[in-house]
Amino acid sequence: MNDVFTKAVELLGKKEFSVLATIVKLTGSGPRGAGTKFLILQDGSYVGTIGGGLLEARVLEAAKKVFANRAPTRLSLNLMGKDVAETDMICGGDVDIFLEPLSVEEQNQMQGFSKVLDIQKRGGAGLLVTVVHLDRWQKDRIPRLFLLPGTEPIGNLPGMKAAAEELTKNMPLWLKQREPRLVVSTDDHGGSVELFVEPILSDPVLYIFGGGHVSAQIIPLASRVGFKVEVIDDRPEFADARKFPDAARVHQYPFEGVLGKVRVDESSYLVIVTRGHMHDKTVLEQCLRTKAKYIGMIGSRRKKAMIYEKLLEEGFTKADLDRVHAPIGLDIGAETPEEIAVSIVAELIQVRAGKEAGPHGSEVALGKAR
Repeated sequence: MNDVFTKAVELLGKKEFSVLATIVKLTGSGPRGAGTKFLILQDGSYVGTIGGGLLEARVLEAAKKVFANRAPTRLSLNLMGKDVAETDMICGGDVDIFLEPLSVEEQNQMQGFSKVLDIQKRGGAGLLVTVVHLDRWQKDRIPRLFLLPGTEPIGNLPGMKAAAEELTKNMPLWLKQREPRLVVSTDDHGGSVELFVEPILSDPVLYIFGGGHVSAQIIPLASRVGFKVEVIDDRPEFADARKFPDAARVHQYPFEGVLGKVRVDESSYLVIVTRGHMHDKTVLEQCLRTKAKYIGMIGSRRKKAMIYEKLLEEGFTKADLDRVHAPIGLDIGAETPEEIAVSIVAELIQVRAGKEAGPHGSEVALGKAR
């Protein structure tokens, strides 16, 4: 999703026209869920995917009409029967896709999309609300509203003042429910209007390996600043969800082969705070084989040197090891588990914000603190 918004903002900044396709309704099963986006450029290239195959082919064809008319359109497909009879798409659902022109004259649009990227990068939450009734769209006037808690909205819903106020009032509920959805609202004259409401949330996954004292302090802090926290320990008494009420999930897995049991990608953050050098090394060597955005390992510089020496002997390179934040956390003189957690979460925020990390990791031996 980030790639779609990033490219959209880039094109709007260059005043280049594009078409944004969004799945606004899915009944039954489909290759992608509601809210999935697909950006089509004027040369026919595109960013993102809504499922490939016939579905994207139909969207690319429909986009030609949007490019020609500078007006939105809506496409409905049945993912079984005649629409997919000669393809391998056997999802079996119905999908509605809204295709809209991204107007280079509408500054609110670029500002709103930039806010989406800012949330996904730095944390926070907001609502993106788009009118998907075709006859409500006018040239260079986009019926879209971006709502942020405690700030002025970006954009507007023409003729829908009461609906905008209701959305603002119910924003905490929408954000809590998290799921994008198509809703029917009422305009100021009593007419029905369909709106697509999308919660925009920063939710990178933070995997914490080890369920000791430091982990217990990291979890509530990290969850409050927008990380989805999952805890992993090999001991049943430490892999106990009741100990970590702020964690999204708690897993009891052996550390050997643990990266084969969780999904780690380019947006994942990995924090290694197990109970000993041997387990730290076991987890770290697996983490180095991933594309995780952040890898951090707790402990002293002496411990780091011992583990790195062994990993270099096993074939890892200096470039591999340079990815690791070790000792972990920003150097704020942290000593207690609470202070160490603050330094670690501060570093996670720094990396998420794209700021170049400075010196990090106070020299602490944490065998007892875990």
